[in-house]
Amino acid sequence: MISSANPLASAAGRDILRAGGSAVDAAIAAQAVLTLVEPQSSGIGGGAFLMHFRKSDGRVEAFDGRETAPAAIRPDVFVTADGKRRSFRDVSTGGAAVGVPGILRMLALAHKEHGKLPWARLFERAISHAENGFAISPRLHAMIRRAKDLHNFPAARAYFLTPEGTAKPVGTPLRNPSLADTYRRLATGGAEAFYNGDIARDISAAVANAARNPATMTLGDIAGYQPKIRKPICRPYRSWRLCAMPPPTSGGLTTLQILGLLEGFDMARIPPSSVQAVHLISEASRLAYADRRRYIGDPDFVTVPVDGMLDPTYLRRRAARISGTESMGKASPGRPAGAEKAQLADDEREGFPSTSHLSVIDRDGNAVSMTTTIERAFGSRLMVRGFLLNNQLTDFAFIPRRDGRTVANAVAPGKRPRSSMSPTLVFDAEGKLFATVGSPGGSRIITYVTKALIGLMDWNLDMQAAIDLPNHANRNGATELEKNTPVAEHADALRKLGHDVKISSLVSGLHGIRVTRDAFGDGYDGGADRRREGVALGD
Repeated sequence: MISSANPLASAAGRDILRAGGSAVDAAIAAQAVLTLVEPQSSGIGGGAFLMHFRKSDGRVEAFDGRETAPAAIRPDVFVTADGKRRSFRDVSTGGAAVGVPGILRMLALAHKEHGKLPWARLFERAISHAENGFAISPRLHAMIRRAKDLHNFPAARAYFLTPEGTAKPVGTPLRNPSLADTYRRLATGGAEAFYNGDIARDISAAVANAARNPATMTLGDIAGYQPKIRKPICRPYRSWRLCAMPPPTSGGLTTLQILGLLEGFDMARIPPSSVQAVHLISEASRLAYADRRRYIGDPDFVTVPVDGMLDPTYLRRRAARISGTESMGKASPGRPAGAEKAQLADDEREGFPSTSHLSVIDRDGNAVSMTTTIERAFGSRLMVRGFLLNNQLTDFAFIPRRDGRTVANAVAPGKRPRSSMSPTLVFDAEGKLFATVGSPGGSRIITYVTKALIGLMDWNLDMQAAIDLPNHANRNGATELEKNTPVAEHADALRKLGHDVKISSLVSGLHGIRVTRDAFGDGYDGGADRRREGVALGD
């Protein structure tokens, strides 16, 4: 089974699975199609985090394909001449925010370790769709309409807009021969065809010659990118064991903190999406997000006290601050073991994220949970050879120093910006795979994934029902409730508990698969977020 954010991508992945391909093979095929049909959200010009489970020996691996900052990056790149932070909209378009794309070398590494079908086979469906065209979906049309500045970038304007400058209508066949050519080069030359040669030169030139915020990304920056296999963070939650992506994403660590903070509460006895459920999850989220902001950055550059932040004694002490009858308001970060070696807090921004997630389980029981992104919808707006370049460097702290010290998520050459992506694998009490799940959503990703995990583990919901639960989020500030859902009706009750409440469009993109077991063997229960346009397909 595969669950992804677009039917064409899911169909491409299912075809690979039917041909005997691995979960990694299917993920690569689906990502190739997503680059084409969901260009606002992810693509080969961006990055990804991939969690992999190999059933034969139970091994779990965390593949890091996060973008890196070029060598010429300045620490004040997002700061005005008088020392103030530049606006996100000012810096997120053009060249300065583009990180060296990491996804293709990461996928090539995962394929080397766990692929079954030939690399070239994985691009066939994407090449066909790029040549023959696909119909613009309602979601893609709406996203094009909202991206008011696409007309300022010639390649993107010609591709996404009509000659009159409006979004191409729903159903319009969209062909991308440039991307088809790029995929042919990748199919025959492997990922190295992206990082060396004509494609790399065009990426470097696009960044340097951008009409907005031109910057330097050398051929050496691109050729030198290296993906990483990191040690996953695996921790128990009640009878379950969860494995999540470690830093430089904050997603896995913060999600596991929230769950650890809630272990002392009998969530199974609290009705799903009730006032009490929203309150408790929000209070735990405040504490975890306070630690997230303070301590998490790229572990190759800063010390992240992972073990201290997940220590059960530390979490119990922090959880004692949670009251069932009153909100604590804004939480302060704690002092976990190892905190004395960590950096200071950094600034936060709202951002305009656009990301995607896919989950796969193959016929051998191997699993992938991959979250993939170009950051803001349509990334930097720079289009090269049929794909968009990311604006991922705006995930760094804009103000690099505070109180005379460099902050944890400050920009630096070769550094990976902090993320919130939370691809997750869940195992049952016997150590068998139970679920693969994740979501897009910027810094709210953590809250969306946490909601789904509690739905699966505490409330015994199937995957689709867990995804369908109304969204709510607290990032150590206001408690946000998804509008036009039952949780929005809790606004007054939550205010009486001391919450600052906001009603928002909380558009997640959760995609997951749950393993079901009975006397006849294993089965798969897939779910796709109805807030987007994806689908789960399996045999």
